[in-house]
Amino acid sequence: MAGGLILLWVLLQLFSASAAIAVHGVIQFSANFSRAWISREYIVWSIVAKITAGVLLAASILLVISYKPNPVAISFIIGLMPILVWTPPDWVKLDASRSSHALGCGFTAGGLTIAAGVSGPLIDIFFIRTQMGRRQIVATKAAIQVISHAIKTLFYLNAFLSLSTGEWWYILLAAPLAIIGTKVGNYILMHLTDANFRSWSRLIVTTIGIVYLVQGMFLLF
Repeated sequence: MAGGLILLWVLLQLFSASAAIAVHGVIQFSANFSRAWISREYIVWSIVAKITAGVLLAASILLVISYKPNPVAISFIIGLMPILVWTPPDWVKLDASRSSHALGCGFTAGGLTIAAGVSGPLIDIFFIRTQMGRRQIVATKAAIQVISHAIKTLFYLNAFLSLSTGEWWYILLAAPLAIIGTKVGNYILMHLTDANFRSWSRLIVTTIGIVYLVQGMFLLF
């Protein structure tokens, strides 16, 4: 978890916002596909289906309004995301195992994935309070991300196809490294308790969020 946040930050230094999100989608598709495949027996497909419906709805709306991403807005949106993972459980009781919540997760997180490139922290609050174990959470989220990143890449397909030959090397290099990272992450996951998993997720996402906020302020001023 949170690897996509780091990757997008790097890509925003190399490409335009649209191209960065598109490339991010391709690389994260391969990473999450390998993660989902490794943990496929833990995927809760009923949740995946409902969230996917919400993602498609959000993508349709953004397509109709001809949305264009902005690096400053992306930095501030992602920088403020960590607030979500520190929200007290009694304040917002979201549960991806509930149909309406799963659809809402797909719509909001799917829209954010396309608009800002990532939505991991938002998706997390729909899963962190479920009765699912860490392996079910990671596997189900990976399956959802496979679909959402594919949709995101299609949304920015023109920007993706306009990449130069030299820029394609970034993708060819990053995709296999992302898969290797996924395997290493899966090994670490197996040695964490559910409590430690949640604690480390919050800490890592918050640290990355601060970096994005600093970048957003730098770009703005």
